[in-house]
Amino acid sequence: MTATMINLTIDTEPIQVPKGTTVLKAAEQLGIHIPRLCYHPNLSLEGACRVCVVQVEGFNHFLTACSQEVWEGMTIQTNSPQIRQARRDIVELLLDNHPKDCQTCDRDGQCELQKQAYRLGIRDRLFEGKRKLYPVDESSASVVRTPEKCILCGRCVRVCEEVQGVHNLSQHRRGFETVVGPANLAHMDDSACIMCGQCINVCPTAAFLEKDHTERVWDALSLPRGIKHIVVQPAPSIRAAIGECFGMPIGTPATGKLVTALRRLGFDAVFDTNFGADLTIIEEAHEFLRRMGGNGPLPLLTSCSPGWVNFLEKFYPEMIPYTSSCKSPMSMLSTLMKTYYAEKKGLKPEEIYVVAIMPCVAKKYEAARPEHAMEDGTPYTDAVLTTRELAWMIKSYGIDFVNLPDGEFDRPLGISSGAADIFGATGGVMEAALRTAAVKLTGEELGPLVFEEVRGVTGLKEATLTIAGVDINIAVSNGLTNAKTILEKVKAGGKQYHLIEIMACPGGCVAGGGQPYPPDTMDVLDPELPRLRAQALYKIDSDKQLRRSHENPAIEHLYQDFLGEPNGEKAHHLLHTHYHASLPRGIR
Repeated sequence: MTATMINLTIDTEPIQVPKGTTVLKAAEQLGIHIPRLCYHPNLSLEGACRVCVVQVEGFNHFLTACSQEVWEGMTIQTNSPQIRQARRDIVELLLDNHPKDCQTCDRDGQCELQKQAYRLGIRDRLFEGKRKLYPVDESSASVVRTPEKCILCGRCVRVCEEVQGVHNLSQHRRGFETVVGPANLAHMDDSACIMCGQCINVCPTAAFLEKDHTERVWDALSLPRGIKHIVVQPAPSIRAAIGECFGMPIGTPATGKLVTALRRLGFDAVFDTNFGADLTIIEEAHEFLRRMGGNGPLPLLTSCSPGWVNFLEKFYPEMIPYTSSCKSPMSMLSTLMKTYYAEKKGLKPEEIYVVAIMPCVAKKYEAARPEHAMEDGTPYTDAVLTTRELAWMIKSYGIDFVNLPDGEFDRPLGISSGAADIFGATGGVMEAALRTAAVKLTGEELGPLVFEEVRGVTGLKEATLTIAGVDINIAVSNGLTNAKTILEKVKAGGKQYHLIEIMACPGGCVAGGGQPYPPDTMDVLDPELPRLRAQALYKIDSDKQLRRSHENPAIEHLYQDFLGEPNGEKAHHLLHTHYHASLPRGIR
């Protein structure tokens, strides 16, 4: 059906756009950028900040470009003196109710409020008077909430509700006292927060940030040699995104430079979370095949994403028996570093300090879970840095990342297959598992390497694969509203699913809550962002000789020398965990 076209004029330029187009989108087609703060193209329209106001012929008041649809014959001005002054007044008022700590703020240089102030020519704070004062909420293991920096744009509320389906945040009180927070303004740790960090990604200021672990890592690296053996492991998606922090194009693989940068920071050994990903596939594939044989409930739900696990425990505890008991790749590798690696190096577990570089702020929470600690309570993972935190440390150390030579991971815990690299993309865990499961089911080593059915950043994908004459119904979801959809289908019965991959973040780990903020030309929820980063991981995978997890020779030696059989007693003790129903403390 042909769309009805609308004729209008914007800044004296005639344009024709489909019916239903907003003024903001119509202006962009003419190369006119209308300032905005509350607007996000992948969230519902709010019209709250009023920064995008325009003049429309026939109206004696301004209209918001983000929410106003065009009509036939509409005449618009986007940049008159009156509009520029109105926008300046709005942003000046926001600034004068905002902390004066730009130079020391984590978002300095990447703050949308700061950028709008610059673009609008605001050079002074003109208004003085009462300013909102709220304490910083640092109760969460992953997410820090600073209400004083909130500009009430509502993005965090909408992403938590519309994309993640958690509904943890809302606006409380009225007028000058309005504040965003969890129900009853409880602490984040007492709320339904799953710590995915998507509120951090969409926040235009620094009202939400990850819990900082950089100081504890600096302290560890500054210890005299021999006090601690400090090791590090970067997740698959880090190598596909960290280059952006140094001006490299989105989707540039930077594995070698990442390794060299970590060495120059002073780490004693640089291992690869990919090794843990390969190990996860071996354990998970055996778990899946065992369940396919009738020993356990189906579908098998993956458990690599800690935001998803948190969501599972809080919202779908009845699905816990269906969830893989495998630890995540990070936790598996950290466990091996303080057991297998410690034994090989002749070190005590407490002499090893493990740092993980993760795209996900929920990994900080995962590392602190008692299930991921040694018998004396010492965590297997001592600190977790996000991609953003690591990038800052590299810059602070004076390392010229772009011009670094390529380094290689240390062995044996740095050897990995291409299947491990694609863990960072939505559908990657599924594809990696299928590569190994197909070989186990068919008994043939020449099974398929690429499963197009699970690729792409679509929020929910379903397919039926026939392997060795067996139909396997699979589903892949990213973003937890999509997880709700597939979980409700499972609960309703009807179709028998066999394997389901769930990632908390839209687009998978490549778009995690700790990844680099996107450039001005791209929004964090723009599907092009995770697509380009995933493309980098698929490129790394295709360039490797090892493409399946079970082909990793270091994994084979690990089982022979240390673990015994996959899913065996020792492997289960070290590499598996358990989950439990969990209500926030504030609503128990």
